[in-house]
Amino acid sequence: MPSLTDLVRSHTELDADDVAWLQLLQADWQIIADLSFADLVLWLPDREGKGFWAAGQMRPTTGPTAYIDDVIGTFVPVGRRPLIDAAYAEGRLVREGDPEWRDDVPVRVETIPVRRAGRVIAVVARNTNLLGVRTPSRLELSYLQSAADLTQMIAHGYFPASGQRSDHADTPRVGDGFLRVDAAGRVVYASPNGLSVFRRLGLSGDLTGLSLAETTRELVPPRRRPDEETLSAVLGGRAHRDTEIGTDGVSLIVRAIPLRPQGDHIGALVLVRDVTDLRRRDRELVTKDATIREIHHRVKNNLQTVAALLRLQARRMDNESARLALEEAVRRVGSIAIVHEILSQAVEEQVDFDDIIDPLGRMVTDVSALGSRVRVRRTGTFGVLPSESATALAMVLTELLQNAVEHGYDPDVADLSGQIVLSAQRLVGRLHVTVDDDGRGLPDGFDLDDSSSLGLSIVRTLVESELGGQLELGPRPDGAGTRAALDLPVE
Repeated sequence: MPSLTDLVRSHTELDADDVAWLQLLQADWQIIADLSFADLVLWLPDREGKGFWAAGQMRPTTGPTAYIDDVIGTFVPVGRRPLIDAAYAEGRLVREGDPEWRDDVPVRVETIPVRRAGRVIAVVARNTNLLGVRTPSRLELSYLQSAADLTQMIAHGYFPASGQRSDHADTPRVGDGFLRVDAAGRVVYASPNGLSVFRRLGLSGDLTGLSLAETTRELVPPRRRPDEETLSAVLGGRAHRDTEIGTDGVSLIVRAIPLRPQGDHIGALVLVRDVTDLRRRDRELVTKDATIREIHHRVKNNLQTVAALLRLQARRMDNESARLALEEAVRRVGSIAIVHEILSQAVEEQVDFDDIIDPLGRMVTDVSALGSRVRVRRTGTFGVLPSESATALAMVLTELLQNAVEHGYDPDVADLSGQIVLSAQRLVGRLHVTVDDDGRGLPDGFDLDDSSSLGLSIVRTLVESELGGQLELGPRPDGAGTRAALDLPVE
């Protein structure tokens, strides 16, 4: 399905500012669809004047849809939909005409010109399914009147508002709670859901006739409400924005949309949503995340303690083989500790593996007998990995880097200057990793399947069993040295 930007670029002469205006409209047109009990379709004029392209569609959540199928991307030539032609050419709302029949459903169509900077840039068609139409209730009349005011604002270029946008992902919808206030900020109508929301704050009577801002000040303690300017602007219906208010037990998001269908401010529609449960879950998630990070921090500390104990034990060993074995164990424990250190700082159980592998490379070379004469250089990026994969991969790369340092270079060479290149590339759900050294290469007759090395045995087990990948070890293809290649599945 083509996007708004794709259709604009391919078929229209609209500029970037026009597109930004239409995107602002689409960000809020669910409200208009719900208030209208109707489907909305955005039509863009073809650059050659041959017709209109459907670039957006919104179905109501308050009533039946007038469209069974999506229409985005379809083209309507001039003359086929006279109401669209008239709204665009004359710059006015067009309501005349008999209902259309679609799949045995009568549909009333109204067209609204979208005006920006004094010119019509698009048309919104409002399509109402007329099946089951009855005498509207007071709530439905209030909805329809507010929808009529908003459509007038679209036609005159007053809507959408180009100012501050909502930063709440859980911004209220019409069905959550609807209030209509007059120009003085007094409540003209409150839906049953809207009234219930304020009664949760402690309201005992009705809202009709009350100043919404003053009533809220009486119900909400100062520490749980925004500054006075924001409170007056939003609850008084003078600013197109939202805010959060509440008591110790209740949290609400309040959003105001000022209404000025002919240019003068006549009031506002105010949407409210009880987000108490959402905020409670947010607090629980924050607590859970903090607990998980603390666990990772403690695991890291414990592993560092284990590594320190192994290091002390290694220093007391007279047997060289035993001492080297303990030092290898120290490095393996250290590589796991680095993973947990990164996880203790992360919000999710996903880690950027580049933050892990860089200190691992430094750790391997710093503790080796070669010191600064061999360095590890990384190319490419590993990206984000799950913590389980990150732990196993960290151990694998620690072993491969350690093998390259220990067995690839002769420490007796005075002017030794080696480089190990660690490359990573993600392609089509796979992670390809190579470890290339420029050392003396593999011994004659080396066979990975017949190797008795503990380090390589650990690597193969982790790669094949834990990571579900493949390991290859052989000569470096572009020069002296050895290449270890990993092919791993990633999400």
